[in-house]
Amino acid sequence: METTTFNPSSRTDAARRPDAPIRVENLSKIYRQKSGVLHAVDNLNLSVRAGETYALLGPNGAGKSTTIEILEGHRKPTSGKVTVLETAPYKAHPSFRARIGIVLQEATDSGELRVAEALHALASYYPNPRPVDELISAVGLEGKESQRISTLSGGQRRRVDVALGLVGNPELLFLDEPTTGFDPDARRTFWELIRSLRADGTTIVLTTHYLDEAEQLADRLGVITHGQLVAEGTPGTLGGAALRTPRVSWADNAGHHEESTDRPAELVNRLSAGGTEEPLHLQVRVPSLEDIYLELLRQHDLNGEEAS
Repeated sequence: METTTFNPSSRTDAARRPDAPIRVENLSKIYRQKSGVLHAVDNLNLSVRAGETYALLGPNGAGKSTTIEILEGHRKPTSGKVTVLETAPYKAHPSFRARIGIVLQEATDSGELRVAEALHALASYYPNPRPVDELISAVGLEGKESQRISTLSGGQRRRVDVALGLVGNPELLFLDEPTTGFDPDARRTFWELIRSLRADGTTIVLTTHYLDEAEQLADRLGVITHGQLVAEGTPGTLGGAALRTPRVSWADNAGHHEESTDRPAELVNRLSAGGTEEPLHLQVRVPSLEDIYLELLRQHDLNGEEAS
């Protein structure tokens, strides 16, 4: 399936777009409950540059959704400063909504509307919408234009969600678990769509539990846990050199061994030439993004226990 490339010249106001569409300084969101005070977001700082895809990663309950809802203007921060497209989103003018797109984690509920009907209806609210036929092709719903959304499969309804989030031709797009329910081929097609949007200058904030998706799409990654941003970097630098050191593992008569080294070839040669006993199950493993992500969470939890 071919992916439609959107035309960036179809957007207006390009000259006035900020260099950093998102700036967050010392953001906190506190909920007072019967059981005590919950710090959903705790003194968080981040910025997202124009035209980049930024993936916010973290376990369930880490504060990702609360942070995104504040950026979208659905929640008011307890303290700190948040600017999105140079305005405070929770008190922004209605025109702010025309400049952002949102793909929520939950599937859409459009009643008995047909696919094209739903997109045309929403497009009519925007000053510069994307062509509906172009969107339908881009999200892989050709042939489904006249089908009622309620009769679509879960994955197809998710594609409608994505199209609805894009119909306003947003400068800034929020994607919350966008490929949930997609089969592998549909995920790859969606990735190409996101790359096309990025190439056209759309700024994208992505939350996902698929680490391979974040690695494929994001220019930068932020890891959030317990409401705090604990690490940030590109897919190739997140966690720093220490967490990226290759690990050599092997077994011999003395048992199983594992050693971290930045010179794995030398260690393998030494083991192979070290005696009459050939090392068994010899393996060199470079930590994956998932390994690094899990280790960052583990280290933060350990530091939190020590501090308490």
